[in-house]
Amino acid sequence: MSLYYVQKFLFELNRDEALQGSYLADRPSVLGPYDLTDEEIAALVEPDIGKLFHLGVNGQILMHFAALHQIEWQDYLQRMRDGIEEYGPVREGVYAVTGYQGTEAHAKELGQGGQDD
Repeated sequence: MSLYYVQKFLFELNRDEALQGSYLADRPSVLGPYDLTDEEIAALVEPDIGKLFHLGVNGQILMHFAALHQIEWQDYLQRMRDGIEEYGPVREGVYAVTGYQGTEAHAKELGQGGQDD
């Protein structure tokens, strides 16, 4: 896992217009210099916001990436929720430290939407 390199790439992408242009023109080739796994490359090329969130990408870095792809705020938030539902809890990074177990577990803790309801 190379969460550091994913976030480094996104940090640079969020701030460098030339890199943004190169990325939008040929996503896979721009990712070459970064030490990324095939899973990370696929998520960045897609772009798969839910997968990136699941991998541990910081939401403040990720929201600028979503904006680059013209993903509206509500859709961005939903894609993060969907990523947790599809791929499971956040693997590493700041959100993994919190112990967040996903929307279903959170709702159950709040007494909402359980299977027995």
